[in-house]
Amino acid sequence: MATQFVNKMPVLKINSQWKNNLNINPQLWILTLFGILLQSCGSFASFSPPTTVPPLTATLTPGSTLPSSTATLPPTVTFTPPPRIDRVLIVSFDGLRPDAIAEAEMFNVQSLMQSGAYTLNAQTIMPSTTLPAHSSMLVGTCPAKHIVRWNLYVPQNGFAIGTDIFDLVHTAGLQTAMVVGKEKLRQITEPVSLDYFAFIDGTDKIEDYSAIEELAIDQVVQGFNLMFVHFPSGDLAGHEYGWMSKKQLKAYTADDAAFGLILQALKDQGMYESTIIIVTSDHGGHDTTHGYDIPDDMTIPWIISGPRVQPGQLSTQVHTMDTAATSAFVLGLPLPPEWDGVPIFEAFGLPVSAQSKPCQ
Repeated sequence: MATQFVNKMPVLKINSQWKNNLNINPQLWILTLFGILLQSCGSFASFSPPTTVPPLTATLTPGSTLPSSTATLPPTVTFTPPPRIDRVLIVSFDGLRPDAIAEAEMFNVQSLMQSGAYTLNAQTIMPSTTLPAHSSMLVGTCPAKHIVRWNLYVPQNGFAIGTDIFDLVHTAGLQTAMVVGKEKLRQITEPVSLDYFAFIDGTDKIEDYSAIEELAIDQVVQGFNLMFVHFPSGDLAGHEYGWMSKKQLKAYTADDAAFGLILQALKDQGMYESTIIIVTSDHGGHDTTHGYDIPDDMTIPWIISGPRVQPGQLSTQVHTMDTAATSAFVLGLPLPPEWDGVPIFEAFGLPVSAQSKPCQ
């Protein structure tokens, strides 16, 4: 029961007998009154003050939750899938020296340089001639392994030795195509590894280079996973009029315009954003020839553009055998152990674990 306090002194009641005692003995009355007062004061002094109760504090148990005003939701993680890579287009401008790209105003090639990764110091192989160099480009090995050292169409010599990029892609159940301006390039890979092969003629005439883009565009419409397109006219003009001559530069300008039509076909078919494009060459040249172990003949451009490519100039030393290895890498195919080329990981912002070496 709660104790109730009243802010008053105790009330004294004096009966008639006490009154008589006051008349008879005043001192006794005073002593009696004093005793009563002492007894009353003692009752206040012996009272214990109320105990102070500490304030309640909230203790969180493992199952507790914070009040809604202080609760914070975890951040939402959004997964963005990497861009798709469905196909690789390799384009070779025969005989193209790196300095000819600007001189010939090859705007489509320059556009890919700006959007992709590139080097103007890639190296081809010796002999720096068309068939051996393209064999190393697409077989991924040096001439000592693929054994193609001849530069004419010689059917009795058979095909390049080794597993080439067309073998890998076709074995994986993917579509392959080769559209070239010189029949001798059919000796790079066996017919069984190509779903489509076409060349413009058997005489390397410069007049009908325009058929290249028409055949290539048809394959874009049909669908492909790996296509190699070869423009011959720059090399043919170089042999006739000289390297870096006005005639040769004009041929490269026309080739670049034809290449632009292929790029537009990829865009029209909704395939451009999922296509890796590699632009390169088999060799350079000087005077009216090539095939020598000199910078003008050995130095080639190497440009890669498309999904997952990090734009910028490459510091990796690229060799022509790396084209096959990079194509296999982006298509998710295993690299044959005998290949001399390696993927250009730098182009995709990946650590460079190894670089290819020049062919001996």
